[in-house]
Amino acid sequence: MKIAIGNDHTALDMKREIKAHLENKGHEVINVGTDSSESSDYAVYCEKIALAVTSGKADLGIAICGTGIGMSIAANKHRGIRCVVCSEPYSAMLSRRHNDSNMLAFGARVIGPEMAKMIVDAWLDATFEGGRHKKRVDLIMDIERRNCV
Repeated sequence: MKIAIGNDHTALDMKREIKAHLENKGHEVINVGTDSSESSDYAVYCEKIALAVTSGKADLGIAICGTGIGMSIAANKHRGIRCVVCSEPYSAMLSRRHNDSNMLAFGARVIGPEMAKMIVDAWLDATFEGGRHKKRVDLIMDIERRNCV
């Protein structure tokens, strides 16, 4: 699977750990985040991740900033992106099963690298269940089509 990963300056070390973790599991990782510790704007990198996903260059995206909140807000401004911010594996897993999330965000200042790996694994191991959940995701996408320019 191709996974786009991005980060701001607060999540440089976390990005490196998660990137290595993904590569060790056989995923192709597209790094669109900063590799500098100088202050940077998370929205710039989040846009790169979202565009990689919506263009098909990546299957999924992972966004890491201080809390994950800013990244998830920025990601969800993009048509076709369903980004969830998670601090534990259960919500990450259910976001894929029930909401067909295609981007995951979390905070390097909120969780440690081992928890981040568990969240990423739970998210990647889950698959969309469809059924009644497809109807609900379709409703979300209809709202997006009607209200986003």
